Amino acid sequence: MAATPVERSLVTGSAADLHVLVLAGGLSYERDVSLRSGRRVLDALRSAGVEAELRDADVALLPALAADPPDAVVIALHGATGEDGSLRGVLDLCDAPYVGCDARAARLAWDKPSAKAVLRENGIPTPDWVALPHDRFSELGAVAVLDRIVDRLGLPLMVKPTQGGSGLGAAVVKDAAALPAAMVGCFAYDSTALVERYMAGMDVAVSVLDLGDGPQALPPVEIVPRNGVYDYAARYTAGRTTWHAPARLDPAVAGAVAEVALAAHTALGLRDLSRVDLIVDGDGQPHVLEVNVSPGMTETSLLPLAVQAAGLDLGRVLGTLVGRAAARRS
Repeated sequence: MAATPVERSLVTGSAADLHVLVLAGGLSYERDVSLRSGRRVLDALRSAGVEAELRDADVALLPALAADPPDAVVIALHGATGEDGSLRGVLDLCDAPYVGCDARAARLAWDKPSAKAVLRENGIPTPDWVALPHDRFSELGAVAVLDRIVDRLGLPLMVKPTQGGSGLGAAVVKDAAALPAAMVGCFAYDSTALVERYMAGMDVAVSVLDLGDGPQALPPVEIVPRNGVYDYAARYTAGRTTWHAPARLDPAVAGAVAEVALAAHTALGLRDLSRVDLIVDGDGQPHVLEVNVSPGMTETSLLPLAVQAAGLDLGRVLGTLVGRAAARRS
């Protein structure tokens, strides 16, 4: 059987002679998850023969970069620290090449309303939405605003922070009476809430990798949370969620899902890797919910599950990505 583009890239990619820095931790709500991701990345790289060390993104980082410049950086930071583009901009200033998209693309993907607008402009399906800052919510009158949202978008609704991940601050609202509490819970994590029409269907995540032959979609991963909502506990607590990799999709639908995920990755100007979260509705139509530029790498994270489903080795995949990142500086 002929090798796939991903497999061919892995055969030729090598990073055994590189010094790689894995950044994890940070000060976001997702610090603990980030540390777990960082340790997983570190172990995977070392298993592939890559010299790597783990470091937090703190006041000691810039002196360390100056004293011992790495050949490449893997950003295993989640939340704002790793995904809003600011750290990537600092790494650019330090001439430290990193795996993943540049700062501009990260900023775009991080802000969900902006990303959804770009997706919609490119004809990529995404649920209807409204973004509501806390100040406007108060100034215009909470009751009137929420009534209008329900009239316009209907029920049920999904409420989540415009900037954030891991399901923190997110809630499904099935009854209008529950919407105010969901908004308050969301504002605890972000000053702006994204309220979008809830899409019923299959939760699917598609990881996209570019190992040298252009972006390739890995097998989709189906997500089945026990309580019906893929929240923080469902993501990181054993037994709360069942995953199917590959997803239980008709081949034609799986192809459509991959096509939409690749289109989203391209429209947002992403690079190296991303994870596209989608809902596949009852008609087999995929709808993009959001795109993550720093996917989780824990034992229950979706990108490693997709890598495994593709028959690939996570360490070799990461080794190829850091090799490509290092080559960009050269």
